[in-house]
Amino acid sequence: MKAGERLAMLRSSGLAPKKSFGQNFLVSDAVVARIAAACVPNVELGKAHVVELGAGLGALTDALVARAAHVTAVERDRDLVPLILESMGDAVARGALTVLEADAQTLDLSALFAAARAADAPRVLAGNLPYQITGQLLRLAVEQADAVDRVVFMVQAEVADRLMAAPSTKIYGALTVFVRAAYEVRGVAEVPPDAFIPHPGVSSRVVALTPRRPPLARETDTFRALVKGAFATRRKTLRNAWRSVVADGKRLEAAAQAAGISLDARGETLDVAAFVKMAGAVEATTPEDRPPLLT
Repeated sequence: MKAGERLAMLRSSGLAPKKSFGQNFLVSDAVVARIAAACVPNVELGKAHVVELGAGLGALTDALVARAAHVTAVERDRDLVPLILESMGDAVARGALTVLEADAQTLDLSALFAAARAADAPRVLAGNLPYQITGQLLRLAVEQADAVDRVVFMVQAEVADRLMAAPSTKIYGALTVFVRAAYEVRGVAEVPPDAFIPHPGVSSRVVALTPRRPPLARETDTFRALVKGAFATRRKTLRNAWRSVVADGKRLEAAAQAAGISLDARGETLDVAAFVKMAGAVEATTPEDRPPLLT
């Protein structure tokens, strides 16, 4: 079934896209094919296991089922789940598709990928992310990076730019650092507004995230606080920005010197590796009788 035909199925059921869910349904078969190929490249045909966040009407789900060993389609809109089951009942019956009514933000990816891990099969996380919860789903991907081998997300073009931004640019920020500490990021495809119904007010982009093995940094409390502090007030020097993180000025100076960082610089000038070094230095200079960070 083509993507446009799925929209007709929605309308024939008396339903319409829900603004409260941020629903913009993909109706471009060319874009669907491009995303499916990025999720499951030809060398992994019939092998990869895919968890799709926000299956919607099942346009991408259908394309993924044709390429993967198994797809778990996650959809929180209870009105859409019956439509997916109706249109893709054959795939469900033969064990190629599982449809899960759930909130993607609360998923345990390790559990969902248990069968893939047992079979030593590629584990792929995919989705056309609703704009209002993009940050939360990127956090899910970061926190559970060990559970996946590849992430393919469609996000707002502005978010994609931030994920791939270089230090010392206006769009380089905390999101960039947190994601790139766990993943390498590359752009896959540009997606115009007319690829969706209804048309969003912005362009989108498909990005592929490849987990770093091992990650550049684990999101410890120290690492998280340093990154957030550095970008909370971008115009402040690190000396001032990190006063809210490390109370003891001498400890801060010692940690920065050990990490090779100038406290007269601004946070946006540091690459991911520099934040990693600083977090390690702060933790190494923490007195045993008190916590490393201000609360």
